Amino acid sequence: MIRFLINQESVEIEDVRADLTLLQFIREYRHKTGTKEGCAAGDCGACTVVLAEPNADFSSLNYRTVNSCITLMSAVHAKQLIFVEHLSNGAALHPVQQALVDHHGSQCGFCTPGFIMSMFALYHTNSSPNRDDVLHALSGNLCRCTGYRPIIDATLAVCEQQADDEFTRNTSSTLSILKAIVTRDSAGGDLAGTRNLIMPRNRESLAKAIKDNPEAMLVSGSTDLSLTFTQQLKSIDTLISLSHMDELKVCTTTSHSLIIGAANPIKDITPALLKYFPQLAELITRFASLPIRNQATLGGNVANASPIGDMPPALIALNAAILVDNGIQKRSIPVSEFFVGYRETALKSDEWIAAIEIPFLNTNQRLAAYKISKRFEDDISAVCAVFNITINHGIIEQVDAGFGGVAATPAGCNALHDALVGKNFSSKACVDLGKTVLMNAFTPIDDVRATAEYRKTVLANLWHRFWLENQSDTTITTRVVNHA
Repeated sequence: MIRFLINQESVEIEDVRADLTLLQFIREYRHKTGTKEGCAAGDCGACTVVLAEPNADFSSLNYRTVNSCITLMSAVHAKQLIFVEHLSNGAALHPVQQALVDHHGSQCGFCTPGFIMSMFALYHTNSSPNRDDVLHALSGNLCRCTGYRPIIDATLAVCEQQADDEFTRNTSSTLSILKAIVTRDSAGGDLAGTRNLIMPRNRESLAKAIKDNPEAMLVSGSTDLSLTFTQQLKSIDTLISLSHMDELKVCTTTSHSLIIGAANPIKDITPALLKYFPQLAELITRFASLPIRNQATLGGNVANASPIGDMPPALIALNAAILVDNGIQKRSIPVSEFFVGYRETALKSDEWIAAIEIPFLNTNQRLAAYKISKRFEDDISAVCAVFNITINHGIIEQVDAGFGGVAATPAGCNALHDALVGKNFSSKACVDLGKTVLMNAFTPIDDVRATAEYRKTVLANLWHRFWLENQSDTTITTRVVNHA
C-alpha cells in the first residue's frame, strides 16, 4: 500500500504499474492538467510539483520540488503531494501566483505552472532569499518567452515576506496525518508498496525482495532510470524502491572519512560534502537542477555507471570506496575498481550499494573540480575533470584524478601520476608535461556535446587551469563567478 496526502486528502493506492510516473498519475488518474509534460526527462520543469515531508521529529514540513515526469509513485509515500491546482483559495490567487501576475511573468503559459511550484517551494523554505537563491530555486524551469527577469523579480518580491497561506495554517494537521502513516507503517511489517512496486524498509527485507524478484531493478531517486520508460518507451514489470530505507540515508564520520548513505538525495548530503570538501561546490551546484538534486541519490549516480555522471570523477580523485551489502555480509570496493565497463559495475546480482566512504583531505592536498557543459546548470558534461594533488615543499608526491566524458566509464589516469610524481609543481615543465599526458591519455568519441579533439584539448587546458589556480603568485581569474 502507498499512502499519502494530495493536498489535504488522504489517498491509498493498492496496485499501480511499477513504471507509473507521478505526472501520469496526476493527469490520467486525478485528471488535473495544470501540470504539463514538456521533455519527459526532468530537463524543462513544466511538470514540477512539490512534495512536503516531515522533518525527523515531525515538528515542521520540508517543501521539495520534484520533476513529476520522472518521479515514481514510491516517492510520495508518507508525504503531501501539492500541485498547481491546490494553490489558489477559491477565486483568490496564492501569493506566488499573484506576484507572477503583478510582475508580468507569464506569456504563453505552458511553463508557468512549473515556475509557480518552484516559487511556492522557495516561499515556504527561505524568507528574503537573494538573487542567487532565486536562480538556484528556478534552475530546473525553462521558459521560451519571458527572458526570466520578470519571473525572478516576482520570486524576489513574494519571498520577502514570511510564508502565510493555507498550507502554513494546516501544518499541524498535515503533520498529524503523515505521522499516522509512518506509525502505521512501523506496525505493519518490513515491506510497503504494491505488488509491482516493492518498498523494503531494512536490509533483510531488501535482500529477500531481491531473492524473490531476481529480474527486478533497484531504484531510488529514479532520475535516470525513469528515462527508460518515458523516452525509450520500455515497460518494467517490477521495481524495488530504496527510497524508504532509512539505514541507507545515514551520514556519519570516522576519524579519517565521511560515510554517506547511498539513498541520500544529493541536496541532503550537500552540507556534509561541502563541509569537508568545499572545492566540490561548483560541481554540486551544477549537478543538474534543484528538482533533480532533490531526488537523485549519490548511490544512484554511482550505480548507473554512466561515463558522464557528475560525482564518479570526484569519487575517483578522492580515492573513495563503495560499501556494498547483500543482507548477510558487507564488503568494500575501491571506486577505481568499481566501474568495469560501459554501464557495468563490480556489483554482484544480490548486492546493492549501501554507502560511499570518502577519505578526508590532508593539508598538503590540492583539490579542484571542473565541469564543462553548454549550459551552466541542468546540463550533461562534455568533460568533467577532478584533480587531487599532494604537494610537499613544492614537490608532487601523489596525483589522483578522475575524469568523465572521455572514456566508456568514469576513469582515473595512472599515466598522469607516473609522469608528475617527483616534479616541481610550480615549474613550466610540470604544466607542459601534464597537458601532454592528458592530450594522449584517452580516446574519447565525437557526439552531440563535443568532438573527440575538443575533449582532449579541454582536458589539457583544465590541467593548465588547475596549475594556474594553485600557484602562490597567480593573479589570473579563471572562474566565472556570476551567471544568468
